[in-house]
Amino acid sequence: MAASDKSVDDSLYPIAVLIDELKNEDVQLRLNSIKKLSTIALALGEERTRSELIPFLTETIYDEDEVLLALADQLGNFTSLVGGPEFAMYLLPPLESLATVEETVVRDKAVESLRTVAAEHSALDLEIHVVPTLQRLVSGDWFTSRTSACGLFSVCYPRVTQPVKAELRANFRKLCQDETPMVRRAAANKLGEFAKVVETEYLKSDLIPNFVQLAQDDQDSVRLLAVEACVRIAQLLPQDDVEHLVLPTLRQCASDSSWRVRYMVAEKFVDLQKAVGPEITRVDLVPAFQYLLKDAEAEVRAAVATKVKDFCANLDKANQVSIILSSILPYVRDLVSDPNPHVKSALASVIMGLSPMLGAYQTVDQLLPLFLIQLKDECPEVRLNIISNLDCVNDVIGIQQLSQSLLPAIVELAEDSKWRVRLAIIEYMPALAGQLGQEFFDQKLRGLCMGWLNDHVYAIREAATLNMKKLVEQFGAPWAEQAIIPMILVMSRNKNYLHRMTCLFCLNVLAEVCGTDITTKLLLPTVLLLAADPVANVRFNVAKTLQKISPFLEASVIDAQVKPTLDKLNADTDVDVKHFAAQAIAGIAAELEISVFRTAVPPCMGLKIEAALNSKLVVEPPPMSAAAESGGVLLELNANEGNGNG
Repeated sequence: MAASDKSVDDSLYPIAVLIDELKNEDVQLRLNSIKKLSTIALALGEERTRSELIPFLTETIYDEDEVLLALADQLGNFTSLVGGPEFAMYLLPPLESLATVEETVVRDKAVESLRTVAAEHSALDLEIHVVPTLQRLVSGDWFTSRTSACGLFSVCYPRVTQPVKAELRANFRKLCQDETPMVRRAAANKLGEFAKVVETEYLKSDLIPNFVQLAQDDQDSVRLLAVEACVRIAQLLPQDDVEHLVLPTLRQCASDSSWRVRYMVAEKFVDLQKAVGPEITRVDLVPAFQYLLKDAEAEVRAAVATKVKDFCANLDKANQVSIILSSILPYVRDLVSDPNPHVKSALASVIMGLSPMLGAYQTVDQLLPLFLIQLKDECPEVRLNIISNLDCVNDVIGIQQLSQSLLPAIVELAEDSKWRVRLAIIEYMPALAGQLGQEFFDQKLRGLCMGWLNDHVYAIREAATLNMKKLVEQFGAPWAEQAIIPMILVMSRNKNYLHRMTCLFCLNVLAEVCGTDITTKLLLPTVLLLAADPVANVRFNVAKTLQKISPFLEASVIDAQVKPTLDKLNADTDVDVKHFAAQAIAGIAAELEISVFRTAVPPCMGLKIEAALNSKLVVEPPPMSAAAESGGVLLELNANEGNGNG
């Protein structure tokens, strides 16, 4: 019996340690213990959790913010640990206290957990326990409790009786009229969410007046949140009611004295458009859209410029083209030459999307001149955004009419002083090549692509290497054999070892798309030649390249040419070269054995043998030097590229 008691004590000892840590002076220990509350609760059992642990936690609410945040998070998942939904009310006191603390993130997490716990209450328990909690928060002395209360209305309202619903609507109105801006802001933030669960008649009689009042608040931080509520309310009301109850306030917000409110209207404009329907859009929203397009603040113009494509796409199809031509394009033309580069860049990212809506004739007549202006813009982001969206125009009119203007823009971007701009144009080059055609590419753009391989920034050279692979996929291996492989092979004789390494990186990826014949005939001889390079970094990249291209070589070629070269590198004086050579030998040998067994062994044995071969170490590579392991003298070398495992 004593032994049994001792084993029980031993099993509970870690739990006792966790409980002690809840009272420890060290914040980190308390935090660790809070994060393991579920373990403590399971050990104590449901009854002791309700009667001992929860009261203890309620008393220790005054702690560091990070501890309180973890506690608020844990309590949201505690319902099953206190005995299930019928005992969920035990979690309300600590969460109510957490919902009143000063730190915003703690309050928000406490409200989130309160919403979770409230949803687990039965309708009766909700009225008996949760609604009084909400009412206490509403009438709290500090603004913190009243802001937290705003998040609970939408959870409680649908499941309570009509008299309680009336009380909740009255309480929410009280919060909308609170003297503290933070409370009104919280009410405005939750107004749309509450509107979704309130009956339509009370939405019109109770919540719309609150909405109008918040939209006219003297604090712009409150007014801008009312804009989002405007979208939610418009989605819930019939068109006639929207016109009379919502539109006047929307017009007022669109011309608000605060640019932050107008910015929010611009951000939500397409959502508003979808909510109010095509007729109200044509009569009321188009003028508001025009007003925002010529706003005095650049931030507002930039925000609304990004909505041009979506706004036009959602116009009534019967009048779409006429509205765009008469009401939108005149304002868009002004933005094309806007003094602010962010506005022009925002517009350039979407303007090409108007082409499919307007059709070929109007695109050539109305949009093409704007595209040409933007392609010559002094801001690289504007030119880049136009080039990155060329597919929209290509599908409508082709881009031959743009090709002569495209070329100077592409050349300028390719030589831009900011390497990220150069990187972006490289990423679009395969798509551009496909749209412009092989002949145009060979004449005008191939030299640029080769030039990127010699860029002084490694990220550009790496992207240019991948670009070569995509171009070969686009135009085919015969094109690569004639057009780019000879130029890449010349790099192997460059005096700069970085260029010789870039040559190896290119051969790595080209082998995948060029096939066995070209790899054997053109690529392999250059790789073997570089095995005698005086720079060790080049030699160990030869070893990695040989392993990478070996799947595209015949077994006889590997035996006759690859293995002797790797054996020579494996005897190199440089420890890093030896390491990668041994690794390549191991990888190639394992691959050859697997391929032999795949052809010789019945399929039922294939998986077992392959697993055995993969776990077999054919050659033990010597340890790599610290220099190579950390990148060595070549900090920009990608040490993992082409790295195979034996």
